[in-house]
Amino acid sequence: MGLKKVVLVKPRGFCAGVVRAIEIVDIALKTLPHPIYVRKEIVHNKHVVEGFRQRGAIFVDSLDEVPDGAICIFSAHGVSPQVRAEAERRGLKVIDATCPLVTKVHLEAIRFAREGYSLILIGHNGHEEVEGTMGEAPMQLVETPEDVERLEVPNPDKVVYLTQTTLSVDDTQAVVDALRKKFPHLTQPPKDDICYATQNRQSAVKTLAQHVDLIFVIGSQNSSNSQRLKEVAQGAGVRAYLIEDETKIDPAWLDGVESVGITAGASAPESLVESVVNYLCQLGATEVEEIEAIEEDVHFALPAELKQLKLI
Repeated sequence: MGLKKVVLVKPRGFCAGVVRAIEIVDIALKTLPHPIYVRKEIVHNKHVVEGFRQRGAIFVDSLDEVPDGAICIFSAHGVSPQVRAEAERRGLKVIDATCPLVTKVHLEAIRFAREGYSLILIGHNGHEEVEGTMGEAPMQLVETPEDVERLEVPNPDKVVYLTQTTLSVDDTQAVVDALRKKFPHLTQPPKDDICYATQNRQSAVKTLAQHVDLIFVIGSQNSSNSQRLKEVAQGAGVRAYLIEDETKIDPAWLDGVESVGITAGASAPESLVESVVNYLCQLGATEVEEIEAIEEDVHFALPAELKQLKLI
């Protein structure tokens, strides 16, 4: 007995928002005068960021590090109005790579706040997307059902919840259930905020778990949606590891394993998947199979700023 089969699942890897963000940086690096600054990691993947850094992109944690008047790209995770205002005040030439689905949550926050709702955001404290969303309007952050117990709002009959887009559908449901119990008149957003790609990849992993002994999720440790994929796989009863690339695989994990499943987080390039598959074939796998759990066909238009700069 030993490793025999590798099973890939689709959809995996880049989502439409990541494809758009990466294309924005690629076009900027090819066509605009350098230096080009990027606020935060454009997407949460070390390989993607390092590739752009080698091509001349300068990644910064704060706009304080960007000279007045310079070109600055906002990451796919979005920014708060305060960051936008600072960029405008300092004359930065901003190209906004915020995922349109994150923008949707920002617009919902503004609208519900105007309508007098108390806003509850389900998300992870410290995540860039959460920081950007919470800058749009007064709101309280919850991560767990236990957090819900401590909530106090002015009018319990007028409460709405929003969510970080990259959470686990199952984990979020537990928090939503707790919110409904505490606030029976709870309003939910017009359409679930957890993005289509997050949901599709989690559903695909549940399908994959039925066919394999172990699952590798390819993605960076700071990628929220990749961490959730690992948890979903484990929740489906299969041992799972989040790995950045093939160099992070401990061969001892494969003891007694005949079939390995592979998926990738929404910001992980397909080249990393190919490298992991090749490595597993070197370790003895002779069969590579692919399951398409859900067909995915979503594309987002590039931002208006690129048109204004006559780059597209």
